[in-house]
Amino acid sequence: MMRFLSIAGMAAIAMSVASCNSMSKEECRVADWNVVGDTDGAAGHNPQQRFADHLKSCSKSGITPDQTRWYAGYQVGIKRYCTPLGGAAAGEAGNAYHNACPAELEAEFMRGYSLGKRAHDLRSRVSSLESTMRYKDSEIDTLYDGMKDAKDGERRSIRGRIDDLERDRHRMRRELDDARYDLTNAERDLDFFRQNPTAQLSPPRD
Repeated sequence: MMRFLSIAGMAAIAMSVASCNSMSKEECRVADWNVVGDTDGAAGHNPQQRFADHLKSCSKSGITPDQTRWYAGYQVGIKRYCTPLGGAAAGEAGNAYHNACPAELEAEFMRGYSLGKRAHDLRSRVSSLESTMRYKDSEIDTLYDGMKDAKDGERRSIRGRIDDLERDRHRMRRELDDARYDLTNAERDLDFFRQNPTAQLSPPRD
């Protein structure tokens, strides 16, 4: 866990890093800082940066967050976040990990996070390849339409462009097939992990 900084140190961070308001003026006014800290911990926020954000937001209404109560709540909330299943959920959502977990919980959290993040990244890869292939298909169709009224010299140039696009498309089809295969395995590992979060081994592959 990162060190618990002084108010002055937190304020320095808040002033040096631009960020959106973490709380409204009304939220600052009525805040139960223990509950706010618990919520921040359960969301996996970096403790120093998150409290600095609160300082910056609440300073606009002349309110200083209660650091002691906030941090006490944060320590409770972070333990709910730093679980194997919490890691899997954070990774699958594509959320960044802010090195917020206590050392004794981090290894198990990261086991789940790595599985979830792999599934997320592969889904993004598959989606990107599919989108690019749709674009190339549309471009090929447009070029074929353009050949109808083109002269002989233009047809050869268009044909060459179509051939290039079709080669790219065939290459991407192989990449997409590989990515889909890897995604199927990653999702199977993630599903197995969710049902058996203490298991050390992945299920056997077909």
